[in-house]
Amino acid sequence: MPSQIFTREHITMGTLKNQQDILDKLKIEKLNPMQEEARQAIHSTQNVVLLSPTGTGKTLAFLLPILSELEADCEEVQVLILVPSRELALQIEQVLREMGTGHKVNAIYGGRAGSKDKLDLKHRPAILIGTPGRIADRFRRDNMPTEFIKTLVLDEFDKSLEVGFEKEMREILSSLRKVKKRILTSATHGVEIPGFVELRNPTYIDYLGEKTSQLKLKKVSSPDKDKLQTLTALLGHIGNQPGIIFCNYKETIQYVSDHLTKNRVSHGTFYGGMEQKDRERVLIKFRNGTHQLIIATDLAARGLDVSELKFIIHYQLPPREEEFTHRNGRTARMNSEGTAYLIQWEKEPLPDFIKGAREEKLSKANLPGPSIWSTLFISGGRKDKISKGDIAGIFFKQANLSSEEVGTIEIKQDCAFVAIHSAKASEVVKTLDNTRIKKKKVRISVI
Repeated sequence: MPSQIFTREHITMGTLKNQQDILDKLKIEKLNPMQEEARQAIHSTQNVVLLSPTGTGKTLAFLLPILSELEADCEEVQVLILVPSRELALQIEQVLREMGTGHKVNAIYGGRAGSKDKLDLKHRPAILIGTPGRIADRFRRDNMPTEFIKTLVLDEFDKSLEVGFEKEMREILSSLRKVKKRILTSATHGVEIPGFVELRNPTYIDYLGEKTSQLKLKKVSSPDKDKLQTLTALLGHIGNQPGIIFCNYKETIQYVSDHLTKNRVSHGTFYGGMEQKDRERVLIKFRNGTHQLIIATDLAARGLDVSELKFIIHYQLPPREEEFTHRNGRTARMNSEGTAYLIQWEKEPLPDFIKGAREEKLSKANLPGPSIWSTLFISGGRKDKISKGDIAGIFFKQANLSSEEVGTIEIKQDCAFVAIHSAKASEVVKTLDNTRIKKKKVRISVI
């Protein structure tokens, strides 16, 4: 167990009650040891570096103490959370919404219209989440007051530096002169913290050496260099479970995608260069079961808002230990079980950092069949006062669907997505397109 010692601040019973209310909403029984230690450290010290593997709950660990220190009567941004990717920004925003705290929160990032940012920030959120490039741009354009920002979080700070955000991060941090608390998180060791962060005498919470998951590492030998037939056999062996197939290049993703399409295996693709809208929709369809598989580059190794991932496949072996660690961190999360499969061509050397993989003999089994779910797009969302109950009611009453035929409903700011049984999709669109939900006339289509 980490040996860092720090002074514990007295936490009021009211704070603990609020925390339990939040955990109940998230369906979490109690904090894990890392989360509890991080919560206490963030409460009691000014600067904290939280090191813990991907999937262990770092987001909740820093959000809980931050929320308890927000000033209810402040109408400006009090907390700034900088993240390296759009997906991580959206994930943190979603977690905060699910917490139901009553505080306004917004995520802004590249790839969406600046007019949406301006609309969201017209009424300032208590917590602002964003990628460094977009945050720096809004600070320049909007002349936003920064003197009320007392807490700064650099989530996955090593990745932000790696992807070239240092200039923007310097610019942003130079404008934050009233920050009292700095929280940095990472899932890897040995990252140098730049001087411009001004992190003085930090408390380190280091759980990278802890066994926090039940990850199984298995190796599958491929007689062919292209590995496609071995991948097909492996997917049949695994069965109908949600997972990610990792590739090193987007060209490889297209190659693998064409193969799976030819074999009628439902899947999505995820890589840099995709339109933000398309990336978000891939994840929505993955979360609601329309797709059980995503083929992805290492962009998907951090910050994806997906849970219950049963496996990942290294279709191409990762070039560095860091990528290997983060890919594996997408499964066996929060003390659950999961398996990482390595597909190794028989003449391909295994990198030195990959150790302990057991050979897996594949059973002969058919590929998973097509998904029973389709995803419908609805052109109305939170800004139209539309709720999940409103959407479910329309689908049950006007489209005559049963509760078993309607799956996950996700509400966004200006739209919504619903999973329904594929056999009903065309009929539902025909029945409900151009109907009214609340006072909004909405378009409905299959995506």
